[in-house]
Formats: sequence, C-alpha cells, structure tokens
Amino acid sequence: MTFQETTDIPGLDLADLRLNGFKVHALPASTDVPPVKVGRRDFYKIGLVNGDMTINYGGQLLDIEGTVLIFINPRVPHSLVRRLNRTSGYSCIFTETFISGRELQYSPLFRAGDNPVIRLNTEQSGFMTGLFEKILTVYNGDYLHKGELIKSCITLIIHEALRIQPAQHVLPLRNGVSRIAHLFIDLLERQFPIERSNEPLGLRTAQDYASHLSIHVNYLNRAVKEVTGKPTSAHIAARIIAEAKALLQHSDWSVAEIAYALGFEYPAYFNNYFKRLTGTTPNAFRKV
Repeated sequence: MTFQETTDIPGLDLADLRLNGFKVHALPASTDVPPVKVGRRDFYKIGLVNGDMTINYGGQLLDIEGTVLIFINPRVPHSLVRRLNRTSGYSCIFTETFISGRELQYSPLFRAGDNPVIRLNTEQSGFMTGLFEKILTVYNGDYLHKGELIKSCITLIIHEALRIQPAQHVLPLRNGVSRIAHLFIDLLERQFPIERSNEPLGLRTAQDYASHLSIHVNYLNRAVKEVTGKPTSAHIAARIIAEAKALLQHSDWSVAEIAYALGFEYPAYFNNYFKRLTGTTPNAFRKV
C-alpha cells in the first residue's frame, strides 16, 4: 500500500470505486515519494506490503520492515513519510457499502487507537499473498458473482489477521467488572474521531461515561482500574490528547475550533489542559 493519495495511482478511478465499492491493484515498485498528503477518506484499505518504509498513522510514525498487513481506517489521517527501497505487494480499498459498515466500524483491526500493522512470517506471508492474488484474479475476471467471492476473501484475510495478532484492547469478559470495563473502552473509542467542529465531544468525564452506562461512577472507576490497571480519567485524557494532536497536525481548524470540538468551554482551558499533559502548547505542537 502506497499511503499516498490514492488518486496518484495510475488507472485507479475513484468514481468507479464509489460505484462498485471495491478496487484492488498490485503496488507500484517506485521508490519516489510524492509530497506528504494527509487526509480522511471515505474508503477502507487493506494492504499486503513487502518493503521498508515509514508511515504516519493518526500522528504515530510507524516503521515498516519486511512483509506486513496494514489495515487503514478512513477516519484516521495517514500518509507515506518515506520509502527506503522498492515496494511489492497488493492493496485493496473498499467502501462501507461493500462490506457491512458496522462490521468494519467495530472491528479491532480498524480501531483508531490500535497499531494498524501486523507483521508476517514466511508461512503467513505466503498464505496472504495467495489470497491477494486470488482477489486480483477474480477482480480482473468475468465471474458473475465476483463481488461475493471477493468479500469472502477479505473476510478470510480479516479473520486470519485476528488469529495471527489478537486484538490489543479486547478485554476478557469473565465477570461483571470485566464487562463494565469492556463497555467503557468501547464507548470511549466510539466518540472518535471528531469529524465536525460544530459537533463537540459529548462525553468528557468519568461521570459522563458512568451516566451513559447507567452505573455509579465509583463502580466504573473501580472496574476500569481493576481490569486495565489505569484510572478511567487516564484513558479519557489519553484519547482526548491523541485526538487533539491529530487535529492539530492534520486539519486546518483553528486552536479555538479544536478546543470547542473537544468539549472545552474556552480555548484557554484547552491550552492549559494540553500543556499540562504534553509539556507544550497546542500552537507550539502544531509548528513542530
């Protein structure tokens, strides 16, 4: 997967993608890196990549070496930063209408807070290569039900990826405490990303989440701390700061707009909050 704007790939017609909901292509081998572009798109991406490169995914710089699977959420800003050698592999992109939007939205592989890269050994790489080659063959063929067959291959890729690397934040639901912690983590992730500055973050405190889950805040705090080892407030703060960094780096919103979008009544409150947790101001962070 090249992680540059998909429109830069020769022969890739986005109008056709939106009509049919799916595209697949072999990766170009060029080592030339275009100017870095970052954006949130309306399609998901799964890539099988062999090469050395660095990508920016939601503000995280991820170094990729060897053969990996990459799962890209369209709501997370991403771009190619640099490529160190020739790249091989495959990439497929598809809309929520091609595969169940809910299935994608709640899949741990596409969850915004997780690392989207799964490293593969030789055996796993061979298996995945076969699946992507099958998808490309079917895509270029004239089989009447090619869409359903491609969906089956993508589903197999997703399940095999989960088998290779289980979800990082899936909590065991052994008892009521585990269930509460799981519900909190899920609810927290569903608040992000912030896509419109005029639709501010609604849940910002442990009490907000407890009220939404119809439980006492003390019970929520105890459950989250027992299962995850961190207080509820720490999870919330980390997620707000991660979103703030993404918006500062990858949007043209003013600091005031970002402050209001994240639920702060005044920009000064946001400035103090950001500096207390990161050691720098929003404006200084944006200039780095």
